[in-house]
Amino acid sequence: MLHDSELEENALLLLKNYGIITTFVIQFKYFMTNITVIGSGTMGNGIAHTFAQYGFEVALVDLSQESLSRAIQTITGNLDRQVKKGAIDEQLKKSTLSKIKTYTDLKTAAANADLVVEAATENPEIKLDLFKQLSDICKEGSILASNTSSISITQIASVTKNPGNVIGMHFMNPVPVMKLVEVIRGYATTDEVTNTIMNLAKQLDKVPVEVNDYPGFVANRILMPMINEAVYALYEGVAGVEEIDTVMKSGMAHPMGPLQLADFIGLDVCLAILNVLYKGFGNQKYAPCPLLVNMVTAGHSGVKSGKGFYIYSGSGNKELVVSSKFNRNKSATI
Repeated sequence: MLHDSELEENALLLLKNYGIITTFVIQFKYFMTNITVIGSGTMGNGIAHTFAQYGFEVALVDLSQESLSRAIQTITGNLDRQVKKGAIDEQLKKSTLSKIKTYTDLKTAAANADLVVEAATENPEIKLDLFKQLSDICKEGSILASNTSSISITQIASVTKNPGNVIGMHFMNPVPVMKLVEVIRGYATTDEVTNTIMNLAKQLDKVPVEVNDYPGFVANRILMPMINEAVYALYEGVAGVEEIDTVMKSGMAHPMGPLQLADFIGLDVCLAILNVLYKGFGNQKYAPCPLLVNMVTAGHSGVKSGKGFYIYSGSGNKELVVSSKFNRNKSATI
C-alpha cells in the first residue's frame, strides 16, 4: 500500500507528464512552488524575475520598501526589453509581475518558503546571521540556498539546524540572460538536495554545473585572478585601460574586457572575492592589487557608483569613456 506522500507524488508526476503542471519541481520529497529571494539588488531582482517568469510564486524581501520599489521598477524595465525583443509576450510579462510579492519582514516572507535563495551583500557575517535566522523561521524541509560567489557553503551551513539542506546556487549576471548556475555542495549537503537544485535550475532553462565547496568555486577562482592581473597591468603601467581590454576582446575573443567586466561586477565585489581567495588559500597570487583596494576605498565601485575604470553617466550613451584618473599621461598608481 502506498503512503499518502507517495500517492501525492505519483499524482503530481502524472499531472506533470500530461502537461497540467509545468513549473513545479518534484524530486524525492521536495515540491517547489514558493520561492523566497533575500536581497533586491542586481542579483536578487534578477533571480526573482527568473523564478516568477517560470511560474513560481516569489517573495522578494529587503530592508526597505524603497529598495523593493526600485527592484520592481528594474524587473519591469527588463521585462519590457524582453517583450520588445520578442522573447516573451505582454501576457507573460503581466503574469511574471503578478507572481512577485515584496516584503520588508523576513519572517513573513520566508515562513512558507519551499526554497530560500539568499542574495544579500557578499559579507560572511551578514550571510551567517541570515541563515541562522532562516533556520528558525523556515518550515521543516525547506532548502536554504546562497547566491554567494565565493563564501564557503559549509561555513554558512554550520550555523543552521539542518546543514544537509543548505546549498550554493550561484547565478550569473544578468540572471534572466546568463545560462550558467554553479550548484555548490557544502560538506554536509545531501544528494537529495543537490539533485533537486540541479533539476530546478533546468526548470529555469539554466545550465547547472555541480561543484565542490572550495574558495571561489570554479567561476571566480579562474575569473578573479585574471581581473586582478589586468588591474596589476594597469597599476604597473604596462598598458592603459582601453588597451588592456582591447587585447582580451580582440585577441582572446572575450565579449568584454576584464576591466570593463570588473566595473560591471562591482569593484567592491571583486575585492571581496579576492580577499576570500587570499584568506582561503594563503597564496600570494590571490592578493588584491593595491590599485583595486584604493579604488574601492575611494568609493569607485564601477557601474553602480558611476565611476570605475570607466565613467558611467547614465545618459544612455553606450560609448565607453575611460576615467580621467587613467589618462595615459598620468600614473595609475595614484
